[in-house]
Amino acid sequence: MGTLLDCRRLLITSLVLAFFVSLTTPTVEAKIRLYNWEVNYKYMSPDCYQKLGIAINGKSPGPTILAQAGDTIIVNLTNGLGTENIAVHWHGIRQIGSPWSDGTEGVTQCPIVAGDTFQYKFVVDRPGTYLYHAHYGMQRETGLYGSIRVLVKDGEVEPFSYDEDRSIILNDWWHKSTYEQATGLSSIPFQWVNEPDSLLIQGRGRFNCSLMTPSSPGAGICNMTNPECYPYHLTVVAGRTYRLRIGSLTSLSALNFEIEGHNMTVVEADGNYVEPFVVKNLNIYSGETYSVLVKADQDPSRNYWAVSHVISRLPQTPPGLAIFNYYPNHPRKSPPTPPPTGPLWNDTQNRFDQSLKIKAHHNYIYTPPRTSDKQIILLNTQNRIDGITRWSLNNVSHTLPHTPYLIAVKENLKNVFDQNPPPETYDYKNFDIYATPNNSNATYGNGIYRLEFNSTVDIILQNANMISANSSETHPWHLHGHDFWVLGYGIGKFDPEKDPKNYNLVDPIMKNTVPVHKYGWTALRFIANNPGAWAFHCHIESHFFMGMGVVFAEGVEKIGKLPDSIMGCGETRG
Repeated sequence: MGTLLDCRRLLITSLVLAFFVSLTTPTVEAKIRLYNWEVNYKYMSPDCYQKLGIAINGKSPGPTILAQAGDTIIVNLTNGLGTENIAVHWHGIRQIGSPWSDGTEGVTQCPIVAGDTFQYKFVVDRPGTYLYHAHYGMQRETGLYGSIRVLVKDGEVEPFSYDEDRSIILNDWWHKSTYEQATGLSSIPFQWVNEPDSLLIQGRGRFNCSLMTPSSPGAGICNMTNPECYPYHLTVVAGRTYRLRIGSLTSLSALNFEIEGHNMTVVEADGNYVEPFVVKNLNIYSGETYSVLVKADQDPSRNYWAVSHVISRLPQTPPGLAIFNYYPNHPRKSPPTPPPTGPLWNDTQNRFDQSLKIKAHHNYIYTPPRTSDKQIILLNTQNRIDGITRWSLNNVSHTLPHTPYLIAVKENLKNVFDQNPPPETYDYKNFDIYATPNNSNATYGNGIYRLEFNSTVDIILQNANMISANSSETHPWHLHGHDFWVLGYGIGKFDPEKDPKNYNLVDPIMKNTVPVHKYGWTALRFIANNPGAWAFHCHIESHFFMGMGVVFAEGVEKIGKLPDSIMGCGETRG
């Protein structure tokens, strides 16, 4: 009896102690990260040439968002431009439960008009490297962009270690305004945007002002002594290992990035852990993010170049240059050697091989479904419609309606966009991807793909020849609201009977942005399990502007009442 009583007393004592420990032990709770931003015009000289750009709180790149997985981000965004609308997309954030905060004008919200403040509120549900940028017209090209860095929760570890963490955005830059460029793209005759004037590394480049004559437009506002365009420097301490979170927000260019004399170990891609592999230089496409580990293990008495080069297009732009600065050397001390030249711009095999190397880390493999419920094959072609040069998918060039899709589908507004879906395939048996296309039946369209909720969807992106003979471009494709498994790549025409047999279903990487190589194909698989309307488009600004995109809608009926703040355009005007 006494033994039983002692046991009961011990149990009660243990429960009481556990209760008080639960009261006194701190718990890890998700935080709310609040940002108040105002978007304004600003004269800026990131490459020494002064032009009108768009900045956030006076800065471009804008403020870096720092958070831990599970945190809630609130951005109160005020449009101080006065003459145009804005929208900001949180690139790589899946917006689970907050599809109206995706920031895609015409798809998930009406644009933020001049003078208004819009609140974006969303959860960063997993660690990784992400971006934000304008998603209205071609505004991303004007400087409205920045980094998002999401750390693991307290107590969790990543499958690699490092001493310091840095974010770097790679970009291209034009002196001509986006308004002039957009006008040229829509004109007859067609006026291409041409190659960028400069490449920027973390918002800094260096245009050679001496190339301008006194009569050149803007000659008087190009000043190479302006400290605003001194090369970006990344200061390191010998012996330490650095995690560089590299993101590309180029408007046109595919890039190759290299740090002179230093290897880079790739460990993360678009928020997903990669089976590590070592590269001398890294191919990166617009919308992609990578984490690489770099050890400062070279001679610390000197500095080294960090370089970005244009690839996949004939380079007409000087390389972007930054300084990998060993402390205590002066950060503006130029390296004693010429910058590395990088791989050949037209070495397609080099880029293709890197794509094949990117696999899921062996401890973080999320196995895809073995089969899919739907397959959509999208043929990328350049067409002329009514004399206007456009990009098309299966001969349909996408246009955005005045009423955003999320609102239209949720409110069952059937008269605001075409209720017929776009074609799910093309005549792949008879179409010659190497021939100059004669797509006389190309047309405009704003229909969408309605996906069955929780269904598994395969997307095959097929590249072909452009209007000009013997020309094909690399296209980086970005999916909003999801990550997808990258099942395979190929050069040539995709064969629906043979190629799926070679899909990687063992350790495919998951990403949100992926390249489609010249005259090649890329196969993706995702699960339509995130209620909302989601854009899927080429991440080259001019290509999306010219119609190179589609929209997926899934589970919209499961979304509660939409916020009034996303209304105010098209059929939603009061």
